[in-house]
Amino acid sequence: MPSPRLEHSHRPDDIASRLSAKPQASYLRDWIYGGIDGAVTTFAIVAGSVGAALSAKTILILGVANLLADGFSMAAANYSGTKSEEEDYARLLSIEEKHIDLVPEGEREEIRQIFGSKGFGGKDLDDLVRLVTSNRATWIETMMQAEYGLSSTARSPVKAALATFTAFLVCGSLPLLPFLAGSGSSEIQTTALTALAFFLIGSIKSRWSAKSWVVSGLETTGIGLCAAGIAYLAGALLHGLIA
Repeated sequence: MPSPRLEHSHRPDDIASRLSAKPQASYLRDWIYGGIDGAVTTFAIVAGSVGAALSAKTILILGVANLLADGFSMAAANYSGTKSEEEDYARLLSIEEKHIDLVPEGEREEIRQIFGSKGFGGKDLDDLVRLVTSNRATWIETMMQAEYGLSSTARSPVKAALATFTAFLVCGSLPLLPFLAGSGSSEIQTTALTALAFFLIGSIKSRWSAKSWVVSGLETTGIGLCAAGIAYLAGALLHGLIA
């Protein structure tokens, strides 16, 4: 029976090389969030406009306006949120540095209780406390992770915002392509094209998930089509009431 395939090598040289590289911040959630939201909101606008029997020109105007305004709004909100996380990390870091300087015994007791709660005790616990607190950087990093659940790997607010905006524009433009091309069956083509976009986003997302690519793709497609269905029904209802 063949051995299971491993994700990386465990040779000493390979381990040293892998661990020596600085961990990279992930912007996967920004890409996925922007892509799904861009496709959902633009498709919802198209579906609602079709339900309200608006012209193709009007649908394009509303769709492009949504792409630019909502895309920028999401990117700006993501920038502000990521920036706030960065500032909060700096605030908590300064608190830990101050407490280590002013009340080192209290901070050592925190380290003792942290590792004590993980099952260490006796001489092993004493040795762990001594080793961790003998290196200031390790001491602070341990406190940040154990007390606040924060990692030292920082995410760039600019990169997060750009990832969201780019994914929003790319995926959000797909529902508008049939109308831009002047197709006579724009609604059908838009539905098919956007459903495919949802499925691809979900399938790609499964690479970082334990779910199969089919399940992940269908899940994302279902969410998007439900949003579009609600918008279509709302547009059709309002069109009937106002007309």
